[in-house]
Amino acid sequence: MLNRLDSSLGFQSQALLLRAERQRLIASNIANADTPGYQARDLDFAAALRQATGRSAVPAVAMAGTSERHLGIGRLPATREASLLYALPSQTNLDGNSVDMDRERASFADNAVKYEASLRFINGSVRTMLDAIKGQ
Repeated sequence: MLNRLDSSLGFQSQALLLRAERQRLIASNIANADTPGYQARDLDFAAALRQATGRSAVPAVAMAGTSERHLGIGRLPATREASLLYALPSQTNLDGNSVDMDRERASFADNAVKYEASLRFINGSVRTMLDAIKGQ
């Protein structure tokens, strides 16, 4: 039972952390909307979540050890920069800035709603588990 709770909350906590990181990136894009030459960044959320939870589309290859004294490497932690992408500009600007404010505002609002949904799911899961423990 605890294993199921841990996997469920672990997935949601990873999603929450990634949503917070994406919100930070979008806010940075909005803050730099008037900076000449600034290239907007975004996060491939699905790919980053697959990496964070270990459900990568590409299976990890285990390294063969030739000695029992070799350290096990296992899965290497996903780098933060691995899933960051540059946003494609919808129209060119003379100053080289690729921030599209309409797209950024929509992404910000969408991500905020999904962040709130993740928080509510975690709260509901914890509340349900506490009710089960109390026997109500």
